[in-house]
Amino acid sequence: MVVLNKIYTRTGDDGTTALGNGERRPKFATRVAAYGTVDETNAVIGLARLHTAEMTDLDAMLARIQNDCFDVGADLARPASADEAEGKTLRVSDGQVERLETEIDALNGELAPLRSFVLPGGSAAAAHLHHARTVARRAERLIAELSDAGEIVNAAALRYVNRLSDFLFVAARCANENGKTDVLWEPGKNR
Repeated sequence: MVVLNKIYTRTGDDGTTALGNGERRPKFATRVAAYGTVDETNAVIGLARLHTAEMTDLDAMLARIQNDCFDVGADLARPASADEAEGKTLRVSDGQVERLETEIDALNGELAPLRSFVLPGGSAAAAHLHHARTVARRAERLIAELSDAGEIVNAAALRYVNRLSDFLFVAARCANENGKTDVLWEPGKNR
């Protein structure tokens, strides 16, 4: 259980922050940037949900995803160690990735195939979902960079964030009347 009695601790006044294992890292460290960007994704999804209340199935999916984003952040905030006890640390699971894939397939099944790229916009919900998608892509790049730098990263967390951006793209199309009000790119239109 998380207990937050005091919001400020002053321990970060030196430009460092504590990871879930107690280790201190600079606030600009790639790991901190990665889980911070997942948190930013979550906040943008919260903005999108201001406009999805009438789309009850989609809104319920987004609510689950917001909870999952906290799981991803917790996973990234606690680097894995060789002596980590199985099941003692919260990690994103393959089941969470599979659920996202199932939801993507269900939503996408309602959409007409695309014949052009979609510009971010249309409805307010779609615009916010596209914004969340781009922030999720940035989080994915940071997680991949973290892994490439030799840090241990849960592969399921990286897959989850990759699928999340796909989900948000499809969700944005659904929020645009199942793609009917998508704004399509017209290559070279303004030359």
